[in-house]
Amino acid sequence: MNGQEAARMLAEMRRRLQALPPGARASTVTVPLWVHVITDGQAGAPAAAVTTQVETLNAAYGGRLGGVDTGVRFVLKGVTRTENRVWFHQPLANEGEMKQRLRKGGPETLNLYVAQFGELVLGYATYPHWYQTHPAMDGVVVDWRSLPGGALRDFGKGYTAVHEIGHWLGLLHTFENGCAAPGDSVDDTPPEETPTQGCPDRKDTCTEPGDDPVHNFMDYAHDSCMSEFTAGQAARMRDMLAAYRSSPA
Repeated sequence: MNGQEAARMLAEMRRRLQALPPGARASTVTVPLWVHVITDGQAGAPAAAVTTQVETLNAAYGGRLGGVDTGVRFVLKGVTRTENRVWFHQPLANEGEMKQRLRKGGPETLNLYVAQFGELVLGYATYPHWYQTHPAMDGVVVDWRSLPGGALRDFGKGYTAVHEIGHWLGLLHTFENGCAAPGDSVDDTPPEETPTQGCPDRKDTCTEPGDDPVHNFMDYAHDSCMSEFTAGQAARMRDMLAAYRSSPA
């Protein structure tokens, strides 16, 4: 997302927030969660991994792994299991059919689809401001091997879902727009020219103050390196929820 697009999104969010009734911008928000497990008949996420993934989400967003308590919580409403070899191995190529068949709830409900990607993709998410024009496509898709205890080397602690759900809640990558303003549109994440690879002790790619946020969930570091959201990211998530994902009246 370039600077102009980020600025337009920020202006639209502020317009929507100004139109909300008093009290709509809650300090704590509970997000209903449906998990849709896709299998090919043999491979696929076990029930225990789904349970642990939900626990990991609440630990990460609750600040129990580091950083701040974002005020966002997830409550599991249900789990579906679907055997479909084509969806399992090609979830993005069949995204429309899969989501239209399985999706539950409105803009306030997070639908997490768990299948298997190829080598270069771990997950994919839609943004809050996309919901109005593409409601059936709303949700997050992750590789089942990225769930806690999964087989993906360096990405098996469940933080892929944490990262992608950050996008679903309106966060951008910490390296968005590189060193140029407005960056990721969050004031307390230092600008970052390039995504983090591995888990370096430190990294500083921009002349502006502050080291790169290598431990932030919205960077690309290994799961072992990720541990935190910032207060600014927490405020943006809650604002985005209020502006775009309020429960229908």
